[in-house]
Amino acid sequence: MFSFEVFPPRKDMPVDVIYDTLDQLSDLKPDFISVTCGAGGSSANAGARMIEVADAIKNKYNRQAVAHIPCINLTHADVDEMLSELDRRDIHDILALRGDRVPGVEPKNDFPHAVDLINHIRQKSARKFKIYAACYPEVHTEAPDFDTDLNHLKQKVDAGVDGLISQLFFDNNAFYYFRDRAQRIGIKIPIEAGIMPVTKKRQIERMVNICGACLPIKFRRILDKYGDNDDALMEAGIVYALNQIVDLLANGVDGVHLYVMNNVRVARRISETVQKLI
Repeated sequence: MFSFEVFPPRKDMPVDVIYDTLDQLSDLKPDFISVTCGAGGSSANAGARMIEVADAIKNKYNRQAVAHIPCINLTHADVDEMLSELDRRDIHDILALRGDRVPGVEPKNDFPHAVDLINHIRQKSARKFKIYAACYPEVHTEAPDFDTDLNHLKQKVDAGVDGLISQLFFDNNAFYYFRDRAQRIGIKIPIEAGIMPVTKKRQIERMVNICGACLPIKFRRILDKYGDNDDALMEAGIVYALNQIVDLLANGVDGVHLYVMNNVRVARRISETVQKLI
């Protein structure tokens, strides 16, 4: 599997500004393109915008679309409405997430965890939807330890998940350790490795702060040397991501999920190389 992740335009911009990006990404023939709800996007309004982009991917550009549903700020009625709308548009692949807590917004109580959303979808729609879930090679930032986080993942898988997409990471050894431990406790479904090519220093610092990914020494040296030069950092970031992907493919990874951040140039550079390797 080789897939991309994109995010919708800001809410003050029309949805169709992303069409040129989707057009070019679809030409790269990914297995699917997943769509986030945007920053702080776990709300019904953000979900509607996400669905519009997913609809364009599936029905305008004829690529498989995976719709993100972060549930922490959704009610049962919100989710049921989203599922109905996705079904109407022939979108049947979902990434079921708890979602990030939004400062100043009190979470709804209908879906405290992603497993609650997964159970609801399976009870409501049986096997109509293919469900992906997130996994965290370096442990979720709110989990007390690795084993607890892994047991929570097993609960999600047992609830009816078809595939996993990992949080971004920069140390492949962390992914291999996680994959081995997951297999030992009976997680047998495919695990796609989440890779984010670094293009800007402030971007990666923000992402690391959110997701808790560790930065290896060799990666820190790249940031230190090229962090003030966006063009140089982008080139170095692409090379680093490609080295990760080559190593992952050599070690039998189930797939690579590229966090392209709507950057077609980066996606194209990496896709051209990956297509020669798979």
